[in-house]
Amino acid sequence: MAKLTIVFGVLLVVLGVAGFVMTGSSHPTSLIPCWFGLVLALSGGLASGNDAKKRMLWMHIAVTVGLLGFLFPAVMSIKSLVKAHAQQVELAHPAAVHEQLIMAFVCLIFVVLCVRSFIAARRGRVA
Repeated sequence: MAKLTIVFGVLLVVLGVAGFVMTGSSHPTSLIPCWFGLVLALSGGLASGNDAKKRMLWMHIAVTVGLLGFLFPAVMSIKSLVKAHAQQVELAHPAAVHEQLIMAFVCLIFVVLCVRSFIAARRGRVA
């Protein structure tokens, strides 16, 4: 799971950099996925060791960051979409909303995979 965490971290960094470049490098908030990605990649790297307790700690930190990385952009993008739909206008910043939706989707997949892994590990310890 640690290597997969690094992969998801890199995906979020790529998403943030791509969003920043595609918006003309003028909106620093488009780099927010990079920060989440860096924390995930760092957590995955620190969870790669042999110590089971440290691995468990870092993976729990990573899944918490992933959950926050799902919740915040999902709420923000849904608010923007509902507001635009209610006022029957175009989205004010469609690139931002798209980036938020992609980040939320990537983080949701990561969280689901982590939860499945945690459940499998728990069942493996009990058996």
